[in-house]
Amino acid sequence: MTIRSYDQVFIGGSWQDSSGGRIEVISPHTEEVIAHAAAGSEHDVDLAVGAARTAFDEGPWPRLSLEERIAAVERLAALYGANIDPMADLITAEMGSPASFSRLGQAAGAATMIQLAVQNARTFPWVQRRPGLFGEVHLRRQPVGTVGIIIPWNVPQNLLMPKLIPALIAGCTVVVKPAPETPLDTLWVAEMIEQVGLPEGVVSVVPGGREVGEALVRHPGIDKIAFTGSSASGRHIASVCGEQLKRYSLELGGKSAAIVLDDAHIGKTVSGLKMASLMNNGQACVAQTRLLVSERRHDEFVDALADMMADLVIGDPADPATDIGPLVSQRQQQRVQNYIRTGSAEGAKIVLGGDDSPRDRGWYVRPTLFVDATNDMTIARQEIFGPVLTVIKYRDEQDAVRIANDSDYGLAGSVWTKDVAHGLEISGQIRTGTYGINMYMLDISSPFGGFKQSGIGREFAEEGLAEYTELQTVVSAGRLPALGEDQQR
Repeated sequence: MTIRSYDQVFIGGSWQDSSGGRIEVISPHTEEVIAHAAAGSEHDVDLAVGAARTAFDEGPWPRLSLEERIAAVERLAALYGANIDPMADLITAEMGSPASFSRLGQAAGAATMIQLAVQNARTFPWVQRRPGLFGEVHLRRQPVGTVGIIIPWNVPQNLLMPKLIPALIAGCTVVVKPAPETPLDTLWVAEMIEQVGLPEGVVSVVPGGREVGEALVRHPGIDKIAFTGSSASGRHIASVCGEQLKRYSLELGGKSAAIVLDDAHIGKTVSGLKMASLMNNGQACVAQTRLLVSERRHDEFVDALADMMADLVIGDPADPATDIGPLVSQRQQQRVQNYIRTGSAEGAKIVLGGDDSPRDRGWYVRPTLFVDATNDMTIARQEIFGPVLTVIKYRDEQDAVRIANDSDYGLAGSVWTKDVAHGLEISGQIRTGTYGINMYMLDISSPFGGFKQSGIGREFAEEGLAEYTELQTVVSAGRLPALGEDQQR
């Protein structure tokens, strides 16, 4: 495929020169530069926020009818849907996601997210009536304002669309900061937005590193920050937003536990964990990386898991047969390798894999399986973000629940059992935002978010759309008129 470079940033609907230099986009498979993108600066952020602020305060976008905004989003959906395969190829080239996952789990998933957001918007309670102490009360959902969107590199389109599309539908204006590792896919979305013809100032895309994100978070013209990334960065963003009383939603890290009950079918469980634990080369916040197995079935489970991992195809992420591609960067490769060394140093045993690279070129890490681990070890506490799994023994179900909950995180989890009703009972004991029974897959039609240090707020469904609105209550001394279509704003 031909990969396009971008010499300008997208500010308020037009392409403009940047004062922030240039980002080199490097293939994690070949370690070669495949494209470049203009890097944003604090000045570019200021221009973008100024354009968004003017568009929100004075422009037509928040004053259009809901159906007019939906129509614009549907034009974007059609354009995006026609480009799913090349978008998937671009993501694979940028960050090494295996082609099969890039298509179904990234580009096609993002296209579906747009469609579902439109469906949700048509049934969302934009206006409501409730009885009040002094008569009928009118409740109205207003757009939250100008939104700063900050996304990481692991599933960039899947993390952009649950923020961008609800914000646009609600009538907000937005400034998007993609990660420097993956600027190209979001800049291509900017091209699509340009073709759709949104009003001036509604959308800007300013790639860059932490300094660009910091400028966006601190900018007084931003009303809300929508962020996905590490819990450490999330804490900092929450602190800054708290100082300014600025709205924010945070989708943060995870260290999810899969509880394998004694009645689980080992073969089916291991087959399900292949995707649930190792999707996207292990670079997924919802990955089931702590595998809790009873002392009674431990050896049987480990043998089956090791066999599955030994059969994984490691190689070129563009090859449809590849199961595990490279990690996004050399820094990420070294970070994961350091975790593997730490696991060994703290007493866990490597059954499969290790800290050496399986290939001479590219930022690859061997799929690695640890046993003899305890839940207080670093590899059980911290998010590794690579193809590294840790098996932890439990005595009984109560012990398994205790271990699963003994984490700073609470994003995802799963239980594997023949008794689905009992699995549902277990799910109610786990402090985590999403949960699976005999599977784990993100349901993008349902609310998604975390407990504890895994985040604040929800994405997808009505709850995700509500994150981009403010609730206004109107009381009246006289009878309120009937709700008209012109009030569905």
